[in-house]
Amino acid sequence: MAMKKYKISLVIFDMDGLMFDTERIGVLGWHEAAKSFGIEIKQEFLRDMTGLNVKSIEKVFKKYYGNDLPFYDIRDLRVKYVLDYIEKNGMPVKPGLFELLDYLDHRGIMKAVATSTERKRTEKYLTLAGIRERFDAIVCGDEVERGKPEPDIFLEAARRTGKRPEECIVLEDSANGIKAASRAKMFPVLIPDMRRPDEVEELVYRELKSLHEVINLLESLKEEVVL
Repeated sequence: MAMKKYKISLVIFDMDGLMFDTERIGVLGWHEAAKSFGIEIKQEFLRDMTGLNVKSIEKVFKKYYGNDLPFYDIRDLRVKYVLDYIEKNGMPVKPGLFELLDYLDHRGIMKAVATSTERKRTEKYLTLAGIRERFDAIVCGDEVERGKPEPDIFLEAARRTGKRPEECIVLEDSANGIKAASRAKMFPVLIPDMRRPDEVEELVYRELKSLHEVINLLESLKEEVVL
């Protein structure tokens, strides 16, 4: 059987927990917002909702807390907590992000963001970090019909940049993101954040410790051949 050499021409970035250390702040935000409504946030809820868009998070919330609690009121308080923290302390950028973006520019590899976060907040985060204009495409959770773990958001990023799925590496920290990248027939690269999602280990192409290591991976893929 002939060997095929894959040329990586697009790197797709998740945002929260991958580029920015915002998942930790978000967890604190959920706890603080829930207190205002007299409930306690469960670890199972935090686990199941990671990487999902707003509509999907609402379904998970109602699964654990029923239909009586005002999900969007609680979520709005959580969002305010996160934004207030960032306004006060600055955007917590993950180590290696700027170096990786510079490397991709040097190599001429395109860059896209595919995040479950809605467009308005995504734009704000990227702007505060000073990297809004560095991406060739930005696809947000409120712009696709089906969120992660379905592949729609990654396929849309590939479509907007004119790339085939087999040319794309996806950088993700969540189980839902890895599932979506795998279903998109892309190369899912796991960089764990707060919790290592063991349940998707068989779907991961590579697991790395930080964004710094992505550069070495891409260097190795210059010559890599696969069946």
